[in-house]
Amino acid sequence: MRLFVAINLPDDVRRDILRVTEPVRRLGVPVKWVEAGGIHLTLKFLGEVTADRLSELAAGVVRAAGRARAFALPIGGFGAFPSESHARVVWVGCEAVPALELLQHDVEREFAALGFPLEGRPFRPHLTLGRAKRDARNGVTGLAEPLARLVYHGEVVVRSVELMESVLSPAGARYVARQAAALAEGA
Repeated sequence: MRLFVAINLPDDVRRDILRVTEPVRRLGVPVKWVEAGGIHLTLKFLGEVTADRLSELAAGVVRAAGRARAFALPIGGFGAFPSESHARVVWVGCEAVPALELLQHDVEREFAALGFPLEGRPFRPHLTLGRAKRDARNGVTGLAEPLARLVYHGEVVVRSVELMESVLSPAGARYVARQAAALAEGA
């Protein structure tokens, strides 16, 4: 099983993001765009895990979520990794509000105790919208200006964290929630 810990978004927010990004999606650039149901904020990628660990990992998500309170998460601003001029990943940003940073740090600590290495890169909260296709090995060019023209400002109240499974197929990844864990009320 290929697993990760994520914050999922309401369907209306996902649809709004797709609507706003439609002009860039229509450019015909070599990007595999994410379907609406696949837009999420990854807190921790776990990778391939055997099914017998599922209950242990689900309990870890519940413990981490139980120490956090619901919070407002601002979403807005578009960009790409490593840069807009050579895009490998196209994203919409999420503000690194303190409650999000604390939650992500707590998820990291919880899963480090379960044998998963700490992430070596700084946490840069974002929602992946698309990835460069294999034939665009050096990244996709020409996206800086179209991304700069996009405008989206939204906010969601984060009330839960999910342990997600990524089921890969030739049609793309499909995401299945394996465990949802509620945050304490607060926002």
